[in-house]
Amino acid sequence: MQLHSVLVKDFMKANPVTFTPDMDIHKAMKVLVEQWISGAAVIDLRGNLVGLLSETDCLRVGLNAAYHDEWGGTVGDYMTREVKTIEADSSIVEIAELFTKTPYRRYPVLQENRLVGQLSRRDVMKGFVKLHQQGVW
Repeated sequence: MQLHSVLVKDFMKANPVTFTPDMDIHKAMKVLVEQWISGAAVIDLRGNLVGLLSETDCLRVGLNAAYHDEWGGTVGDYMTREVKTIEADSSIVEIAELFTKTPYRRYPVLQENRLVGQLSRRDVMKGFVKLHQQGVW
């Protein structure tokens, strides 16, 4: 087996934590903290990806409170709407290279335009460690 033939779907988190745009931002922040994750996909009622909520987005909640005395809102008020995604059938090597060239910590994973998982930098590292232990390289 060559490393280039290993796919995203082999190491992504299936059924990742997701939020909806109308969810209370404080509840979403609590989930991120309790689950030890740095972000999650935001989906609409049909399951379509409509955004991503990251730690950076959540920091804006506190800044908004500090500077404008506004503490609250919904996930939709703070989420990033233009989301970079990857395909489940992409090479893990291709995505590792993408991670080294972008500031992103995670990507929503799509298959046939539907959210099927999430892949983080750590997932790729875990995959490399596992493949090395299996003698792939």
